[in-house]
Amino acid sequence: MADKNFPVAKSEEEWRKDLNPEQYRVLRQHGTERPGSSPLNAEARKGEYLCAGCGGKLFESDTKFDAHCGWPSFDKALEGATETSVDSSHFMTRTEVHCAKCGGHLGHVFPDGPTATGLRYCMNGAALSFAPEKS
Repeated sequence: MADKNFPVAKSEEEWRKDLNPEQYRVLRQHGTERPGSSPLNAEARKGEYLCAGCGGKLFESDTKFDAHCGWPSFDKALEGATETSVDSSHFMTRTEVHCAKCGGHLGHVFPDGPTATGLRYCMNGAALSFAPEKS
């Protein structure tokens, strides 16, 4: 994904300035946060989950479920919001999920979800922000 041009493009210096250290490590260096460390795990309000890097809309709250894996999980991304690539790190092959607007690393998607989609988007909370639905 590093050789692709994204609609939101910044220098590494700009990303470091705009993100906190954990967001930078996850979004720009393909890091993973500790399981259970994100406050978004317990978020249950209606709203939208956005990319913490660029603000792009990624997931609706009604697609979130508790996968008991330690990371916010969703069964479906918004149309065109994410892109995937093959991740062969850590002696395994997984499908890595990126923000389609800025290329930021969000997490991985697995074919073991409990709903009709069969998918489990296992996302790093540090890569996301939450916008509650306005009443």
